[in-house]
Amino acid sequence: MREAGILSIQVGLPKKLGEVETTDFSRKSWVSGIFKTEVCGPVWLGKCNLDGDAQADLSVHGGPHKAVNVYPSEHYPYWKQEFAMHDMPYGAFGENFTTRGLREDEVCIGDVFKTGDAVVQVSQPRQPCWKIDRRWGVKDFSLRVKQAGKTGWYFRVLQEGYVEAGNAIVLLERPFPQWTVAGAYYIRCNRKTDSEAARALSQCPALSPRWQEDLSSVI
Repeated sequence: MREAGILSIQVGLPKKLGEVETTDFSRKSWVSGIFKTEVCGPVWLGKCNLDGDAQADLSVHGGPHKAVNVYPSEHYPYWKQEFAMHDMPYGAFGENFTTRGLREDEVCIGDVFKTGDAVVQVSQPRQPCWKIDRRWGVKDFSLRVKQAGKTGWYFRVLQEGYVEAGNAIVLLERPFPQWTVAGAYYIRCNRKTDSEAARALSQCPALSPRWQEDLSSVI
């Protein structure tokens, strides 16, 4: 694995956008925490959030198994070229950590990392939702993220502490090298046609309970 670190940290609170009185979906009222602002200096990482960060829909976002949304900086050149969006800043995908040196095909479910004063663990791949489409005004943005496999992932927090941009991300433990983030995402997408793989992944104790449940439900 290459030397890894945090390039940028972003936080943001949910806000209401759009218009109430319209039938145009692209302009309808919506609430989201996808708009993030870069943090300068140390920020406290707790069990469920960075200070100053929150999610709008806690049924699908946030919580202890999705405390930190992570996205590799290596994907940004691809999307800037794909959509001719040269002003796309870090945090464009609603991520809290924009990282370097880590990708979905290299990081594994259950990986334990130290960064700053905190210790974090990979809990599940991210499942991009329609709010990325609304954020950027591109109808199939989230679909294309999924198809490209450039999804990012989530950290749970094993040890709270201060983190900041520039911190190294140091691998402490890799208990499940057979389950990369990319591989886990592929299995979930194909769980109905490959129940054996879904069954095996569902039994990974480091995988988030929601993903374990979803994979088990099709077996």
